[in-house]
Amino acid sequence: MAKLIYSAIASLDGYVEDETGKFDWAMPDEELHAFVNDLERPIGTYLYGRRMYETMVFWETASMAHEPAMFGDYARIWRAAEKIVYSRTLAEVSSARTRIERELDRDAVLGLKRAAAADLAVGGAELAGQAIGAGLVDECHLFLFPVVVGGGKRALPEGVRAQLELLDERRFGSGVVHLHYRVRA
Repeated sequence: MAKLIYSAIASLDGYVEDETGKFDWAMPDEELHAFVNDLERPIGTYLYGRRMYETMVFWETASMAHEPAMFGDYARIWRAAEKIVYSRTLAEVSSARTRIERELDRDAVLGLKRAAAADLAVGGAELAGQAIGAGLVDECHLFLFPVVVGGGKRALPEGVRAQLELLDERRFGSGVVHLHYRVRA
């Protein structure tokens, strides 16, 4: 069975965006971006909340002509994957290989995991929180940036309890720390 993996870039105090909705402090450098590309390369399907999808759809049409090579690499990885957007309000998608579902259905996601030839990733803190709460997430990759933002949208959900096992850790030259966990059943 394929794994469902949650990856998030967060501030040291655990937020994916600050109180104003900004995350400009979370821009990966080339070393980190290349590492993330290698993590994302085996993903066959992305599960997104609406806001995360609207952020990520940039990669569908982004011109990489004057960008570092790892940007173009990531665009190819993203475009090759299937995408499911969970939204009650989004009327249509603006990327290929993408469909809309109105709500996260535990049994449907379990079916996706059973049928998938490649791992799945969940993106967006709110959707990931639902998936963690439903017992669907198998692994977490947290990238902690050396910044404290003091509030905003949490990377991990409140009111959900999960036991984690540390599988790996890595420190980057920028001061970012990667923590890789398995969610224990």
